[in-house]
Amino acid sequence: MTGASNDAPPVLIVGAGPTGLAAAMSLARAHVPVRLIDRAQQPDPHSRAIGIQARTLELLEQHRLVDRFLELGHRAHSANLYSNGHRLARLDFDPLQTRYPYLLFLDQSTTERLFTEHLATLGVQVERGVELTMFAQGSAGINATLQRADGHIETLHPSYMIAADGAHSAIRHRLGMSFAGKTFEQTFLLADIEADTGWSDDEFHIFASGAGLAALFPMGKGRHRLIADHPAMPAASPPDDNPGTLASIPAPTLDECRTIAKSRIHHPVELSGLSWSSYFHLNSRMVEQLRAQRVFLAGDSAHVHSPAGGQGMNTGIQEAFNLGWKIARVVRGDAPDRLLDTYHLERHPIERDVLRQTSFVTHLAEADHGPLKLLRERVMPVLAALGPLRDAARLTVSELAIQYRRSPLTLERVLDGGPRAGERAPDAFVHVVDGPLGRVPGAGCIFDLHDPAFFSLFLLVDPVEDAVPGGGKLLALGRKPVRPADLDRFVAAVEDLLPGALRVWRVSDADGAGSGPTLSESFGRTRPSFYLVRPDGYVCARGRPGSDLNGLLRHCEAWFAKGSISDSPSA
Repeated sequence: MTGASNDAPPVLIVGAGPTGLAAAMSLARAHVPVRLIDRAQQPDPHSRAIGIQARTLELLEQHRLVDRFLELGHRAHSANLYSNGHRLARLDFDPLQTRYPYLLFLDQSTTERLFTEHLATLGVQVERGVELTMFAQGSAGINATLQRADGHIETLHPSYMIAADGAHSAIRHRLGMSFAGKTFEQTFLLADIEADTGWSDDEFHIFASGAGLAALFPMGKGRHRLIADHPAMPAASPPDDNPGTLASIPAPTLDECRTIAKSRIHHPVELSGLSWSSYFHLNSRMVEQLRAQRVFLAGDSAHVHSPAGGQGMNTGIQEAFNLGWKIARVVRGDAPDRLLDTYHLERHPIERDVLRQTSFVTHLAEADHGPLKLLRERVMPVLAALGPLRDAARLTVSELAIQYRRSPLTLERVLDGGPRAGERAPDAFVHVVDGPLGRVPGAGCIFDLHDPAFFSLFLLVDPVEDAVPGGGKLLALGRKPVRPADLDRFVAAVEDLLPGALRVWRVSDADGAGSGPTLSESFGRTRPSFYLVRPDGYVCARGRPGSDLNGLLRHCEAWFAKGSISDSPSA
């Protein structure tokens, strides 16, 4: 349980993988009671997912736990694609406008450990050896039956439940939800292995050849992850709706890994020190709905796909952060239930795109004849040479391109530059004019100021001396100056509508060089202007405080609040 002081029914999270752990973090940070259970007695010690994308690292920074990931992870700044020994394309991540212009490789087991340790500081312990055996939904909540490894039975009445119980999700099956898609015909090999390659260890490599597909990812200190497709295995495959490893087949040997490297990589590679290996089937599947009344599906329980691009674990973590703050507001009675419907509206299209993209990339890399091979070997090098396409590829792989511009939660007004409503709020080096919690003026960064337990209202100001009847300053906006008192009334109106959920920061461009882009570079030049940032780090509204107050209040009342704007001051 969390250390929250309220007596609200807990949110039950089933599955303590990265998705379930991230959901618990989001809820616990918002002081919502949480129960996090997992039927396994111990965490899985194997690495499985290894890639952490730039956008996930940005969110981890805002949750104040990125430093340990950077300390323990291994950074790869570029990707290389080969066909029969010839490099077709190279993708550098360094041009990305983020503090994390790379792909961070880290064992999933370590990711889970760091999440678990952070959860403990928030008052949440993972309850292992606990299985959800039955549940039923009602208008007021859920009746759930939990069974411990010692046979003890417990009845729980959670307000909501998050199914993060993996690709074999028992919750998904009990709900009767289809897992539409397909299973790739090939069996794939996965191995954690020592490799002496002669390459720089800050790059990863993907090889297509007539013998098959192989990929080599550096994990640091000579360790690598090897992935390769493999001829169909003699043992029976798991059912189509139960993707996963093929536990009944003996694990791949070091000699087999060496044979694959010799026939497919076309570069001197010495393999040794095999620490773990397995076979698995690739699936490309997803549910049609992410919400079933009071139950929400996230992570592998909602979608499974090729590991191409390192999107799977990151997608699940970001789903958890998207969902957590919404449940928190509804549980506290501070927002309407329909806010929870936006979880599916925002995330399902992203999941669908991930499935399409990863499936296409896998087929493209595996093609040994026909149009896809022609596309890979003749067209891709030409496309990869085009700057705009390289930029788009970087943003897609890093997940910095994820946006919710079509979401009903967005209120967009045209400003001079800056992220649009629905896009990620970028970092920026700023001068803090005023802030909550007694924050004194000084330099800071947007990511340091934003707390994912709250909405952040960033009020961008540019004070200039001017003659004003009665004294004081004007905040200039073209020919229409806005008085500080008017900004105070703007802030007060929004705070009244979102009591206890909003932190307001008045910021301006900082003098001198800082640790990131300037405020104008990241958020445009309109002054004064406002950006309302959701707890999960995306802009939900932006505009001008002088003309867009009523629109902002109506928008917040409709989606994020339970108050009324009838008594709010007019713009």
